[in-house]
Order: sequence, then structure tokens, then C-alpha cells
Amino acid sequence: MYKQKFFSLLIIVSMIFSCKMDQPNSNLTNETTSSDDVHSYSDISSARMTHLNLDLKVDFAKKEISGTASLAISKNGSDTLFLDSNGLFIESMKSGGKEVPYIISPSDLYLGSKIAVPVADIKDTLDIKYHTSPDAAALQWLDPQQTFGKKHPFLYTQGQAILTRTWIPIQDSPGIRFTYNAHIKVPQGLLALMSAENPQSVSPDGNYDFKMDQAIPAYLIALAVGNIAFHPYDNRSGVYAEPEQLNAAAREFDETPAMIRAAEALYGPYVWKRYDLLILPPAFPFGGMENPRLTFATPTVIAGDKSLSPLVAHELAHSWSGNLVTNATWNDFWLNEGFTVYIERRIVEKVKGKDYSDMNSIIGRNDLESDFKDFGKGGKETKLFLDLKGHNPDDAMTNVPYEKGYLFLVLLERTFGRDRLDHFLKTYFEKYKFKTITTQQFEKYLYSQFDPAKLDEIHVRQWLYQPGLPDNSPVFHSKLFDVVDHEETALLNGTSSVQYNDWDFNQWLYFLRNIKYKASLDQLNRLNEKYGFIKLKFNK
Repeated sequence: MYKQKFFSLLIIVSMIFSCKMDQPNSNLTNETTSSDDVHSYSDISSARMTHLNLDLKVDFAKKEISGTASLAISKNGSDTLFLDSNGLFIESMKSGGKEVPYIISPSDLYLGSKIAVPVADIKDTLDIKYHTSPDAAALQWLDPQQTFGKKHPFLYTQGQAILTRTWIPIQDSPGIRFTYNAHIKVPQGLLALMSAENPQSVSPDGNYDFKMDQAIPAYLIALAVGNIAFHPYDNRSGVYAEPEQLNAAAREFDETPAMIRAAEALYGPYVWKRYDLLILPPAFPFGGMENPRLTFATPTVIAGDKSLSPLVAHELAHSWSGNLVTNATWNDFWLNEGFTVYIERRIVEKVKGKDYSDMNSIIGRNDLESDFKDFGKGGKETKLFLDLKGHNPDDAMTNVPYEKGYLFLVLLERTFGRDRLDHFLKTYFEKYKFKTITTQQFEKYLYSQFDPAKLDEIHVRQWLYQPGLPDNSPVFHSKLFDVVDHEETALLNGTSSVQYNDWDFNQWLYFLRNIKYKASLDQLNRLNEKYGFIKLKFNK
């Protein structure tokens, strides 16, 4: 997931101005389980789902998804299957056509409800008939007026971290991977897309079939339905968007094929067949989400100058770190995001140059230090490996796993050399592909690949398990920001000849952050009059 740091210059300027149901089936006694994942009721050492088949209908009038989820089960010698559910209405459970007893526990604030099903009554596949609540947290129902076209409704899902259980009864842990198929019925005239093999045009009868034959965790199942069109780049990448936004989106992200090639050159073949982007309506609350084969992205990154293309690099990088090799629990979230930020900036460097990439590193480090001020130097939130028991895993989605994790990998690069780290990352992705990994497993593998004495010398365990930012944290320099520093006084005094298009978005962002407590109201008004920072422009 790409934390959207660059909402718009409008927000920065505004900040500157402001500174001046579930019911149990009683046929089964309650069961208890222990799990390595504190955010899932599924016991990862017990019965596991290996494949999911969905047969669902999307109803915009009711704001409801209904149908059947069929789970193929590997019993692993256990006596009970445990599933996650949150706000779902379970109508029946069957296996081999016969009713299966089950019990649903009372709902927990964050985790929802545990479903327990006796394995003895399951013949390999469990068929669950159900429907969702209109308030399901993973389902975002948009009325026509909330879209670009203003004529058709739109639906998209957001499963990370533990929200897939609000629209599918499932083992909702990143430590459990499975394949899936789906048949989705939607209103005629709308296109349905998933994190799977996708259509590129509308089905006349509103029926769509999907296949994901590579195992993924539950949080990466995604669905979108709306008035959507497609623009191809080449035989394995393209962009989807509402027709009114498609041309602007296609121009903005046309570096995508080059980024795929750059990533492959660094870390090995792209294994997910296609890499497409879906530009969502503005209500999407993140910069992007790395759903396999179909990145979800916010339209606010369509700046007109490709300056926010690192979002694509970030979500593409997740095709290796996160989607291919996945954090086993949300305590290990940094293994997804720290690695991804590192790969993202290596891709950006290859496509746009080192100074451009270093701009992002500087901004990222500044964001991290801002978080550290909020959390305090000893704040538990500043650790890479977290203890989130009793907390919403969304609490982990700060700048820490992203930027501190990135700095740790840069430290490894500067200690052992870039070529050596690249080789390590390639072997890491190969060894753990389509698997999950904990911080402790990563530490063990790291020490098997590098000189242990040298790793101790750079304080690896302090980086992984202690709060704060160690003294050997890398710093960065970009000539593109030197230009901004040199011009700052002239800009404030109104004597600068710099035009808005002379600088990249990140340079303007850096400038505005630097003058936050320096500029007078008159200076801000003069800057806004010349550069139009708070004008909202939608590219069509």
C-alpha cells in the first residue's frame, strides 16, 4: 500500500495558512484456538483453506453482495476449521449437499467473529451461503455523483489489513495463502474487475468470471465494479479508469512498461502475468493498493507531469515484496513496506535518475522524523517489529515500517555494497516466493547470507527490535533540492524568475514545507497569486 503523502499542494498551503450480526448455530459447542497471528481466529497450524470459489451478485440498491463462498479445505489432522467473519449474515453451511453445524462467536471490536466448523462434517469443500451488511467496512459503495462521470454507481473493495472478512467468510491472515476463482454478477453496462485475470471490455449480460491461479493471502482479494474503460500500453500492462478520466490516466502512467522492465532487471522476472492499474474515483482513501495484477490508485496522483509516478513504482515493487513474499503477521508489516520502498526508489532511480530518487528519500526521512516527534524517541510505534496484540493492525500503517524499513535496507547497501544487496534480495525473493515470513525468520536468513560480525557492528537487532532511529541511519542529498534552497529567498521576496512548470512537484512540496514557519501572510498570498497553488485542476 502506498501511503498518500502528496495529497495536493492545496493541503500544504492550507496547513501553512492555518499555522499562522452474526447469530450462532447452537448445534456445535464452542471451541478455542491459538494462532500465531493475533489478528485472525484461523489457526495456521490446523485446518487450512487452499482454494476459494466465489459465486456472488452485486446489488447497488441494497448495497449488498450475496451468494456462496466455497472453501476447499486441507484438514491437516485437525478436528475444527476456524474462519474469520465480521458483520456477515450466514444463511447456511453445507458440504456435499448436507447441512454442516457451526458456531459463530460474539464479535470482537477489531477482529469480528470466529466461525468454528467441525472438520468431520466437511468432505473437502465447505459451501457458505451468505450476504454482506450495507456497512461492511471493506465495501465502498459510491453513488453516481461521487464518480467522475456522475451517471453510474461504483463499488470497490479494500481488504488490508483485516477487512476482507467483512465481505467474505475466510481465513483472513496474511500467513495463509490460497488460489481463487469467482463468478460475479453485476448490473448490465458495468465492468467488473478483480485481482485476477481480467476482462478488458464490458460483458453484455453483466456476468464475469475470474481466475487467480497463484496463491495469495485474503487481504489481496479485490473487486471493483463501475463504468470503466481500458487503455493498453503493451501486451502485459495497461490502465483502467472511468471514460472521463482515461486519457489523462493513460498519459500520466505511460512509464509503467519501463518501470516493469527496470524492476525485472533488478530483482528477476515479473511472475504475475499482467500488471494493470485501475484509477478509482476520488473517494479512494490511499495513494494505491497493490492488489495482484490490478493496482488500485487514487486519481489525485494525476498531476499532469508524471511527478507522482513513484506510486506506480511502489505498487509494482509490491509484486516482489508483499505479494510474492508476504509478511506472516501484521507485526511484521515492515517486511512488506520497507522492502517495497527500497525497490520503488531503485526503480525510480533507474527510470528518472538518482537525484530524483533521492528527493523522495529526503521527503520520506522528513516524514519519518515527524512521526518520531509524535511518538517520542522511545515510542513502541517506532519499532520495526511490532506487538499489535489487542490493537487494530491499521495502527501499524505509519511512516515507520515504510521509511525506517527503507533506511535499514539502505544501510545494508552502504555496508555491503549495492551488488551484494541486490544478489541477496534476488535470492530472498526466490527462496520465499509464494510464502510468508516473520521478522525472526528474516533475521536468521540475513545472518546466513552476510558476515554476522559485520551485521552486529551495524546494530541489526537494534534496528529490528528497538525503538527510535539508530545513529548510523543513512542520510541523503539531492541537487534538485539544492536548486530550491538557492531560490527560496527570491521566491519569498517576489524576485524569482522560476515558473511553476520549471520544478517538479516534489521540489514545490519541499519548498512549501521549508517556508511553513517562515513566510508572512503577504508573502503567501503573493506566492499563491503567481503560482496558483490552491487552484484545483482535474485533467481530462
